[in-house]
Amino acid sequence: MLKAPRLHFGIDDPDAPDVSPLIRELDGYLAELYPTGNIRPVTAQELKQANVTFLTARVDGTPVACGAIVRHGDYAEVKRMYVLPACRGLDLGKQLLDALETEIARTGGKVVRLETGTAQAEALELYGHAGYRRCPPFGEHRANPRSICMEKALA
Repeated sequence: MLKAPRLHFGIDDPDAPDVSPLIRELDGYLAELYPTGNIRPVTAQELKQANVTFLTARVDGTPVACGAIVRHGDYAEVKRMYVLPACRGLDLGKQLLDALETEIARTGGKVVRLETGTAQAEALELYGHAGYRRCPPFGEHRANPRSICMEKALA
């Protein structure tokens, strides 16, 4: 009898040898979508700052998705959310977003913001279905015709 795969969400090290290829794949994916270079990759060192929590989704111990939470005082920002192409269509993006929001709420966060791009139709659909609405640029994000900022109240 076949054993069902085991899915686990947890805080992880973005520099871990089995996680860093996932981040490099995310960087490559974004570079393909936005070849003009207006996307600045977030380094592993930035993902290890005290105000950042980095989560992975692992199937039988193998990282298949990731996302980060950056706390900015009155809001938390979701960054670096990515699901391996082979795992898309399995509701993993929604589960990962739920896990990120749960972690934000667990630590007292009330507002979640994120920035995504116009070429990421699946991400826009996911965020819209999860209750995110467009908002003005925030934090380090500036008005950009290929960028969309969104937010959601958790409380």
